[in-house]
Amino acid sequence: MLTQLGLMRSLGQTFLAVTLAAIGPHGGPTLPPKPEGDVVPKCSKLLNKCWWVPRSIIKIPGVPSKPGKPPTHQKVTKPECNFHGVPQACTDSFQGNWSNSHQCYMRRETPDPPFDDPRWKGHTDGSIWACTREQGYDKGKHLITEWVWLPGKPDTVVVDPVTLAYEAIAEMQLAPPLIKTAPAPGQIGLVNMPVWMWVTQSESTWGPIVRSASVPGLSVTATARVKAIDWSMGDGSTVRCDGPGTPYDKSVGVKNSPTCGHRYVKTSRKLPNCKYPVTAVAQWEITWESTLGDTGQIGMTQQAATQLRIGEAVPVIVDPGGGDASAPGAGGC
Repeated sequence: MLTQLGLMRSLGQTFLAVTLAAIGPHGGPTLPPKPEGDVVPKCSKLLNKCWWVPRSIIKIPGVPSKPGKPPTHQKVTKPECNFHGVPQACTDSFQGNWSNSHQCYMRRETPDPPFDDPRWKGHTDGSIWACTREQGYDKGKHLITEWVWLPGKPDTVVVDPVTLAYEAIAEMQLAPPLIKTAPAPGQIGLVNMPVWMWVTQSESTWGPIVRSASVPGLSVTATARVKAIDWSMGDGSTVRCDGPGTPYDKSVGVKNSPTCGHRYVKTSRKLPNCKYPVTAVAQWEITWESTLGDTGQIGMTQQAATQLRIGEAVPVIVDPGGGDASAPGAGGC
């Protein structure tokens, strides 16, 4: 039997086994259709399932990721596994997770064997699982494995709840903010005149959005909402707006935004395309809770970009003799 130290080690190995993977054409879980946005594939060997997650959630080796707060546990509940009433380690890194009903460690056979394999027992759905337990006493102890066909997942006790939290987040399909500005990208603003910024709210771009993920014996519910938008204005300044901002209405006239605005002190004519690059980064706060009492918090970001052209008011020179009006050059913009 595994010791308590072995349990802790194997739980850690199990969580590390949930890695990003490129899905090959033969065997194993398959990916659903790719959604819009900057997403990457993630697969869980324990869940035998793949899904798409925003790149900002998780770091892929060699690929930079957007910043986010690591998950935290506020409460840890020890699972209860037993073998004929005797406490049993719930996870083994080689044999899988313990099933109290089958009284063995369960690990799915991947890739699936062909349907003419006798282990299918004539079925053409579900999956084949290796059911492994220790048998005998003292020096006669040995492992035995039986093959079990199941229509769904077995009642294995533990998948790390953080894994299910990420699966719930993937189901949200969080999207970049839908940003708006006044002046709009196709218009020209003026130096020292107010710029209004806001975002259009939807479930996937602002929240709150709630999704759940589960396996037999464990369910995790995650709730996500944007707590702030950080606007990088392209002139070296950053504006943090705690709310979505206020849409501009021309009836307001030339006034500062009451919630989210900026004023440029220089024109954009010396910049590429004669425009300031503007980026809006949505700061998502995601809280989750499992049916075992575990809770945690995950931070992630989604961003979108636009460009703003800022000019300056120039005098119009009028020919008193009746000629055409003219204005100083705009410096190539």
